[in-house]
Amino acid sequence: MDTITVDFKGRRDHLRAMSDEELKTRFWELANNLVEPLAELGRTHTSPSIERSIVMRMGFTSPEAKAIVTKVEEAGLLGKGAGHILLKVSQADGLNTRKAGESIIAGRDLADIRNLFGGAR
Repeated sequence: MDTITVDFKGRRDHLRAMSDEELKTRFWELANNLVEPLAELGRTHTSPSIERSIVMRMGFTSPEAKAIVTKVEEAGLLGKGAGHILLKVSQADGLNTRKAGESIIAGRDLADIRNLFGGAR
C-alpha cells in the first residue's frame, strides 16, 4: 500500500463509527470553524473604499457610491456594510436598490437607517 492510502485509513478511523447524521453534523462544525474567521474579518475590516467598490457593483456610479458610503459612515453603520444598508432600506421602503440609494443620497434620516438595525451604531 502506498503512503497516502495508509495515511487516509489511519486518519479516518475516528469517523468509522459515526452515522451519516453525525458525519453531516461534524462536517458543518468543521466548515463553520473555517468560515467564521473569514466572516469576522469581513465584519471588522471593511473600509470606505471597499464599501464604495461594493456599491458600484450594485450599479451606482462612483460619485453616487461615495455619497452613499459617506452617509452610511455618518450613520455609524459602515461595519454593517453599505450593500446591506441598501438592501435593508429597499426592503423597508418597498423600493429597488437604486431608489433606496437615491433616497440615502437625497438625505434620508440617518436615525431612521440606524433603526433598521435596532438603533445600533
